[in-house]
Parts: sequence; structure tokens; C-alpha cells
Amino acid sequence: MPWTALTQHRARLGEGPFWDAPTQALYWVDIAGKQALRLIGQNVQIWQMPEHVSAFIPCASGDALVTLSSGVYRLDLDSPGLEPRLTLFCVADPQPGNRPNEARCDAQGRLWLGTMQNNIGEQGEDLPITQRCGGLFRIDPDKRVTPLLRGLGIPNTLLWSDDGTTVLFGDSLEDTLYRYFIHADGNLDVATPWYGPDQNGGPDGSAMDAEGYVWNARWDGSCLLRLTPDGKVDRRIDLPVSRPTSCVFGGEDLKTLYITSAKSPHNHPLDGAVLSMRVDVAGKLCTRFAS
Repeated sequence: MPWTALTQHRARLGEGPFWDAPTQALYWVDIAGKQALRLIGQNVQIWQMPEHVSAFIPCASGDALVTLSSGVYRLDLDSPGLEPRLTLFCVADPQPGNRPNEARCDAQGRLWLGTMQNNIGEQGEDLPITQRCGGLFRIDPDKRVTPLLRGLGIPNTLLWSDDGTTVLFGDSLEDTLYRYFIHADGNLDVATPWYGPDQNGGPDGSAMDAEGYVWNARWDGSCLLRLTPDGKVDRRIDLPVSRPTSCVFGGEDLKTLYITSAKSPHNHPLDGAVLSMRVDVAGKLCTRFAS
């Protein structure tokens, strides 16, 4: 499939793409570069964050949430890029030394946030992960925080079934995507392995298409895998980047796939770029935070 680099921007650790259909805008972050980015048309806006930022998600109220190391903040989208106006919304994970990683809203507009031991130094350098001290938290619009999982390594991928009864969630330290049944009280049942490990790199972020298939970015695998609803490989899509990190469906017809990526030791020219690619199936809409 033909691909293009969406902009000239190259992230150290691009992540968290979000397509906002009402405004036809793409949101994403550079975690290590401490940047929150938004593309509308040909215009890229960059807000420089004071801390590592893992997700940038628009809200129903017209501002956006950014998940920073010290908590979840609201960002005034009218504030200047070098002086972002941030207001603390909540602290989901009070564990010292942890940072957020994966974050996405469910169909009700609640934020699910996965955290991990911080593995990024102040200059963007890699730090070793020595403990599984991350967690998964659900943040309601009224700021209530519900812990769902503990003892996580590197949380990646958050996708829900259409009926809202199961969630697909991965731990990249275990090279596995898991399926969890969601109880009526909102808590999660025990994990059921859904896909992995395999030889195509490690599982990173994912998007779901209208047929219920999962498009999973493979860190160090230079590819996406399209996985069937029962966790089998449907196809492999090779990419010109070493470390694709996540993907999202966008465009007017939701048939443009946007893929974030990270720098790598291989120094491929497009590492860190956001790629765009037309595909033959539409994706599912992203949900804004509900307040």
C-alpha cells in the first residue's frame, strides 16, 4: 500500500494518534520530546509541555486532556505553543517514578489510562525498566479514578468491543495482547491471551476497523499486523519505519490510516514521522472525553 509522510516533523517517540472527526483534526504526541501536536489541514500546531506527555485527547467542552507525568491536565487549545495553559484535572497514578503511556476513551467518553515505570530521561534518553509497577485506571468525567489493573510492565493498546463487554489491552513486556471481560460493576475479569508473542516485533498501539479487525503497530517490526476478531493474522503491512508505535483511522471516510513512529538506532529517514496510508476498509470513530 502506498504511504506518505504527513509532515516534516520527526518525533523522538511519536505516539497516541487520535482523529477528531467533528473538526477533521489529527492529534498526537512526542512523548520524549514533550510535545502535543495537532494537524488541521496543512497547519501543524505544537504545544511544548513541561513534562513527558503520552496522550492528547480533545474534550466535549472544547479543550483537551493531556496525560503528563504528574497527572492528567486540561489544555486550553487557544493558548500559545510555548506557554500552554494547563489545569490539573486529576492524578490517576500516585506511584512515584511512574509515567502514563497508553490512554484512550471508551464509548461513554471515560478515559482509560495505562501507566508504567518511567523509562525516559530528561534529555530523552532510554532508562531501564526494572519493575512492573504500572497500572490501568479509568477516569470518569467527574474526576473519579477507578484502579483496574496493577503490576503492569508497558501498557499498550486499548480497544473495546461494540457492546462494551470486553476490552483488548496489551503489555509489551510480555509481547502479548489480552482480552478482558468487563463486569457489570466496571471491574475487569482475569486476562485471556488474545495474540502473541510472535516474530514481528513487539505489540504497541492499535486501531479497530469497522469489521472488528485490529490493526496493531509492531515496535521493531517495521510493520502493522491486521488481526482477525479471534486473534489470527489476516495480513502484514510493511512500513518504511523501524518502530511504528500506534495507528488511527481518519479522513472524511475514515479510510486513511495514520501511523505514528519513533526514532531508532537504525536511523531510517522516516523514523519518527507520522505516515498516512489509504486502506480498503473504514475504521471506527475515536471518542472525545465526555466533559
